[in-house]
Amino acid sequence: MATPKPEEISHPPMDQLQGLEYCIDSNPSWGMVTFSLILPQLHFQLHSKIHYILALGTAVMIPSFLVPLMGGTDRRKLLILKVKYLRGLSFNLHCPIQRIDIDISNIDTMIQDDKVRVVQTLLFVEGINTLLQTLFGTRLPTVIGGSYAFMVPIISIIHDSSLTTIEDPHLVGHCVEIGIPMLILFVAFSQYLKNFHTRELPILERFALLISTTVIWAYAHLLTASGAYKHRPDLTQHNCRTDRANLISSAPWIKIPYPLEWGAPTFDAGHAFGMMAAVLVSLIESTGAYKAASRLASATPPPAHVLSRGIGWQGIGILLNGLFGTLTGSSETIILDRENVGLLGSTRVGSRRVIQISAGFMIFFSMLGKFGALFASIPFPIFAAVYCVLFGLVASVGLSFLQFTNMNSMRNLFITGVALFLGFSVPEYFREYSSKALHGPTHTRAGWFDDFLNTIFFSSPTVALIVAVFLDNTLDYKDSAKDRGMPWWAKFRTFNGDGRNEEFYTLPFNLNRFFPPR
Repeated sequence: MATPKPEEISHPPMDQLQGLEYCIDSNPSWGMVTFSLILPQLHFQLHSKIHYILALGTAVMIPSFLVPLMGGTDRRKLLILKVKYLRGLSFNLHCPIQRIDIDISNIDTMIQDDKVRVVQTLLFVEGINTLLQTLFGTRLPTVIGGSYAFMVPIISIIHDSSLTTIEDPHLVGHCVEIGIPMLILFVAFSQYLKNFHTRELPILERFALLISTTVIWAYAHLLTASGAYKHRPDLTQHNCRTDRANLISSAPWIKIPYPLEWGAPTFDAGHAFGMMAAVLVSLIESTGAYKAASRLASATPPPAHVLSRGIGWQGIGILLNGLFGTLTGSSETIILDRENVGLLGSTRVGSRRVIQISAGFMIFFSMLGKFGALFASIPFPIFAAVYCVLFGLVASVGLSFLQFTNMNSMRNLFITGVALFLGFSVPEYFREYSSKALHGPTHTRAGWFDDFLNTIFFSSPTVALIVAVFLDNTLDYKDSAKDRGMPWWAKFRTFNGDGRNEEFYTLPFNLNRFFPPR
């Protein structure tokens, strides 16, 4: 066997990923997009629908967890109980409804389920925030959606003794008979069968998520119709059945979300401090997601002022979340968004235009409640299976940045290993502790202090960042600039450091005159 050449052994570092069919600025014309519903060769519209369907994951899961904790339920039942109380009737639910001397025959058309309204509002604001971010923020093909970083302070507010709550703890049910087939099918279509072509289009690779979701969704519906969940626990039925989500029946045909729909805002300094920690976590996670998205979209790493611009618009997005009452703040993080970043790598379509179309779907379907609720009835295990693949893809993209460092250095290996391990283990400890003790490890009389620390250490990216930054800037840092990859990053710190930045990150409508790059 011939001795391999040096270039055949090593792989030179590359600052842009190869193999994408459409990069960040490879945009189809609006006319092509319009006719893409008719011409099968133009599949951009399908990609935008895939991002929309994936966005439904967190848009449904976050309200499904928080709304019951806040006392939200079917308002029809609450009104019946209230009228019974006012009329001096018994609270016995078997009491004939006909005894109530008001007309409730059309109440289902007048009052919608709280969870459905929150889902619609969250999708509506997600669409607006995504359009703002892709137009005026980082301009990267990223979906801005609800963030789990806000869960800790939100739950703390819900359980505040000064507030009235109706507690109904809600955990995720187990449906391995749905999740495992979805995982297998998605991996098979996107990886093992990706070379299957129809009219020169790699249809299984490009539409792996859409096809596998449709197949497993139909399979889950067959399980539901055949009575497979008939005698299972209520929680499992709620998460696994396709007809128990109570979304379609209670969703309005047309409902346009509006600011302050849930009432005027209130202010509490302690709660605000806890939310500040959630915002800090979301900014850290978003920064990493922006860098991953730039790599998957075959763009250069965003310079500092572009990241600042994106974070500024993210702040405006969080303000909109508060005004519209979406229950959570927004971020470009996985939750909704790391999986959408991962979808860029899975489909190899990183066009900014496709993400903007998906934002349009979010806004449109959030106003057409019945149609959006149909997608929202997808069982949670389907989303969970997809996350297994896409979260892993995003993590590997982050690791790919290590190619610009010297990974033969014991110093770098130590920092990478310790940061990764603590990033996994410390948040897991906080989660397990909280699930058993019903409060975080930090538990003092100062609730705001508890919320701040528990929120910080619930986030794996945040913990890993804190550890990595501390070690990288204190451990033999003076004589290891080359090993740390600093020379490679130098040209990406300013807008003018790389000539490609103008192509990727220049603002539209000639707005650079008013906001010149630095």
